[in-house]
Amino acid sequence: MAGLLSLSLPIFAVIGLGWLAAARTRLAPPVMVEAVGAFSFMFALPAMLLRLMAAQPLAESFDPRFFGAYLGCCLAVFFATMAAAWLLARRVEHAPQAAAGLGAAASFGNVGYLGPPLLLSLLGAERISGPLAMAIIAEVTVVLMLGDVLMARAGSAGGPGPFGRAARALARNPVILAIAAGAALGASGTPIPEPVDRFLGFLGNAAGPTALFALGGTLGRLRFRRRLLTVAAAVSAGKLVLYPALAWLVLGPFGLGFDAAWVAAGTLLAAMPIASNAFILAQRHGVAVEVVSAAVLLSTAASVLAWPVTAWLVMPPSLGPGP
Repeated sequence: MAGLLSLSLPIFAVIGLGWLAAARTRLAPPVMVEAVGAFSFMFALPAMLLRLMAAQPLAESFDPRFFGAYLGCCLAVFFATMAAAWLLARRVEHAPQAAAGLGAAASFGNVGYLGPPLLLSLLGAERISGPLAMAIIAEVTVVLMLGDVLMARAGSAGGPGPFGRAARALARNPVILAIAAGAALGASGTPIPEPVDRFLGFLGNAAGPTALFALGGTLGRLRFRRRLLTVAAAVSAGKLVLYPALAWLVLGPFGLGFDAAWVAAGTLLAAMPIASNAFILAQRHGVAVEVVSAAVLLSTAASVLAWPVTAWLVMPPSLGPGP
């Protein structure tokens, strides 16, 4: 357990640094946080993911059974949370749309920003490239689109419909494009030229620190309302406890029986705190904004201890840090 904390705490400390710089010391104004986040999302993360995916044959990095099982767990948490929220607050205005916002929050983790640095330090690149890519595709392409569609009626009228808007966003998403390009290179066996590989490695090494700092700065602008503590805690528990427990049961020895490294990676990706994009989605449609904001903050703070505990529970003693 001490070893897991020593691996994960420095990573969460970078989030705390971004939060302090943006929310307390004002050393990082919003425009700076946005610029760092844009650099990470547009350049550093795609470079890292492209290199990871290209390094392995597609058959070793993408498994339809794993993808279907992970996505099934994700959707189960989404609809269970949505149903519970709607039943408890069905007389509230825009209750179905607000319930969809909470469902998206409970099933949309920070797999893009937090996943790579945490899992790379724990399992290594060869073990995580496939599960990481499949988790990003499941949560970004499916959950984000589903949440956008189910919350759309509360949004403003006009412009492209939710399906068109989501499809257009995915077609321009650099992370998804990098995964697709890397998978194509891995499937064809085409090696990346050494100068290009060194460039991608150099650029990709900046992904972790910049993404985490930008995440902390974004969290620094969110607000925690005490009156929303119960609902935010319930949504956070669904994300940090229910989702990874379900993933472990389905992927592990009681379910499909995947390799221990993939079971651990899938479970730990499911245990990521709620992504700040869930707040952006709620804000876009004007539903459940405060409670999603509180849940993002609470789940991220709780994951400082919850994530190492989950890793301690699911990591077999024989599965040490990978290459």
